[in-house]
Amino acid sequence: MAMRRSFPTVLSDRLPETRDFYVALLGFRVAFDSDWYVALTRTDGPDEDVHELAIWAVGHELVPPPYRADPAGVILTFMVDDVDAVHAEARRLRLPLVAPPRDLFHGRRQMLVTDPNGMLVEISSPSTPSPAFTAELARRGRAAESLG
Repeated sequence: MAMRRSFPTVLSDRLPETRDFYVALLGFRVAFDSDWYVALTRTDGPDEDVHELAIWAVGHELVPPPYRADPAGVILTFMVDDVDAVHAEARRLRLPLVAPPRDLFHGRRQMLVTDPNGMLVEISSPSTPSPAFTAELARRGRAAESLG
């Protein structure tokens, strides 16, 4: 089996607001826009990495009735070069912030916002892991090597 591509799809009853949220905050470009489906894309980096995000109308006939609900149990994560710049843009846009940027023990600087559907969106940048976490990784690596 060959996988050609994968991308997350957000269910929404607020397609225009959801589209505009991801375009304004993360620089996606609208590749396709209809009353029931929106395709967003972004191309970055020297290798022209392609990032995609789709938005479906939550009440559309293609969505099975039991799944026509607000998102729950999902965090949509985007890794960026500078989470603080995205945070500044989120504040400028007056988006609902859940948590401002903070350094996490495992080597990420993270902020949390919610999109117009209430989905939790994590935006992170690499940072320096805590010494305790680095030591734990080293210990686990040595333990794994001794098993091999």
